[in-house]
Amino acid sequence: MSERSVSKQNQEKRWYTVLAPEEFDRQELGETLAEEPEQVYDRTIQTTLSELTDGGENNIKLTFQITDVGSDTASTEFVKSELTRDYKRSLVRRGSSKIECAITVLTTDDYRVQIQPVAYTTKQADQSQQKAIRRTMIDLVEEAGEERTFESLVDSALEGRLSSAIYGEANTIYPLRRVEVQKTTLVAHPEEVHEEEETSVDVEEEDEA
Repeated sequence: MSERSVSKQNQEKRWYTVLAPEEFDRQELGETLAEEPEQVYDRTIQTTLSELTDGGENNIKLTFQITDVGSDTASTEFVKSELTRDYKRSLVRRGSSKIECAITVLTTDDYRVQIQPVAYTTKQADQSQQKAIRRTMIDLVEEAGEERTFESLVDSALEGRLSSAIYGEANTIYPLRRVEVQKTTLVAHPEEVHEEEETSVDVEEEDEA
């Protein structure tokens, strides 16, 4: 393809400024290029928490997905946060236990979210202690989901309040070195959750019939 045809093709495309959601003050995340607005929907863009918030961690990656497109801007929603691979590797110590689990919860505004906390002990914990710590993680994450909206739950995970709560309780079971929320993922929107519930009810009614 000639330089002229490439240039012409680029001229037909438009740059869209990608903005973070309201809870991140609609800060600019970057730009994306497309010929038509429809092509911009569902694209994802990554950044770090430190780039969006003062004092935020640079070891937390955030993923946003485009949900709305204007004349020259694109709005997003939060879909995932995750600790960087290097940071997770730095937390591992010989002679200690790594305790993790994945808990899926439903928030007060009907978003389904999966939270994956991880705890690192000072020394090797036995199986019963690890089981008790894991149970504490599950209970506290489920409680957080039952009490919070989607936005509030994500904030609690990103700002360290959820991991601090887990540390405070689980540290009484066995001494902990660190607790982190290693991953937070949006699993389903309210409309998807409601549709699943309706389908489930329909199936139950058919079975009863």
